[in-house]
Amino acid sequence: MYKKILVATDGSTLSKKAVASGIALAGLCDAELVALKVIPRYPQSYFEGGLPLSVQDVSRVEKQWADDAQAIVDAIKTTGEGKGVRVKAVTVKSDLVAEAVIAAAKKHKCDLIVMASHGRRGIKRLLLGSETQQVLTHSHIPVLVLR
Repeated sequence: MYKKILVATDGSTLSKKAVASGIALAGLCDAELVALKVIPRYPQSYFEGGLPLSVQDVSRVEKQWADDAQAIVDAIKTTGEGKGVRVKAVTVKSDLVAEAVIAAAKKHKCDLIVMASHGRRGIKRLLLGSETQQVLTHSHIPVLVLR
């Protein structure tokens, strides 16, 4: 049915459930799984939610975020491969999460995107995360949304 499935994660509890479902589905379909974590840039101004930091501190924070993201996708790879699923671990730097998810799915020739209904980004994302909504709205690839 599916040959390559992209599962997007932000590391949240709900996202971990989506990852588990993505691994299970990939196993059932004998599909390859692409585990994706999008890494944002550090907010540059107070109005974006950032604190004024030196260039070195911003670099250190962004490196930590990148290392954490790599650890998340590497853990997905380990779990998936332990269940007999081929997994490619991918991280992408972008502030435009939905666009990055869609672009990664196209780049890796995925035929399904799996993601959680919302992540951990605040009250306005309680019902359906805006990133998930954007992927649903703009993706030409089928999207499986898990709650």
